[in-house]
Amino acid sequence: MTENSTAKKKTALVTGANKGIGYEIAAGLARLGFRVGVGARDTGRRDDAVQKLRAEGLDVFGVPLDVTDDASVAAAAAQLEEQGGLDVLVNNAAITGGVPQEPSKVSADQVLRVVDTNVVGVIRVTNAMLPMLRRAGSPRIVNVSSTVGSLTLQTAQAEAVGPISGAYSPTKSYLNAVTVQYAKELAGAGILVNAGCPGYVATDLNGHRGTRTPEQGAAVFLHLATLPDGGPNGTFRDEAGTQPW
Repeated sequence: MTENSTAKKKTALVTGANKGIGYEIAAGLARLGFRVGVGARDTGRRDDAVQKLRAEGLDVFGVPLDVTDDASVAAAAAQLEEQGGLDVLVNNAAITGGVPQEPSKVSADQVLRVVDTNVVGVIRVTNAMLPMLRRAGSPRIVNVSSTVGSLTLQTAQAEAVGPISGAYSPTKSYLNAVTVQYAKELAGAGILVNAGCPGYVATDLNGHRGTRTPEQGAAVFLHLATLPDGGPNGTFRDEAGTQPW
């Protein structure tokens, strides 16, 4: 591959990409021809993920990134700027916050930790990357959410999803709301902003009890990251199609 052809590649950043769904999103985008930044705060796991993806012949690079740290996010943005900019941002990094999750038992500190990663972290990273995305030809922002954050599904008792949760699920509701607001603000800039749900995927977040593989869960996010110009904006979807907020 020539230097000129490499320069023409679109660049994507995936947060929390050292394992699970994030890793498979990074792998999937790289297989589609993107140059992918593997964002992760753990140096060893990030390096291992990059090495594994490169062994497959994929064009990836490590991005040290703690979404809860302003300096780390600023450094990641500077790294991407130096390397040519950014076309696609996938906000995947998230935590559950541990147990208990019942709203009557969860602690304020526990909730704040989850909000800082799952919501404020998305805002922090997105805002740092926006100058580059505004300059991109077909920029996309994809937020990894969940149907456990859908107030419509949660309040339809016959179709309620997920266990009772006073920390994790509400942060996904908050993330969905933030997604809508970004979509409204950036609509005139040609930046498509959408959220997706991977389904019940076997990952560390659920003790690998899920029924879907991380690769299956990543599919909806690959779709949202590669939407055509003029495609859907401000939507929430899973493999079955558009879902209610």
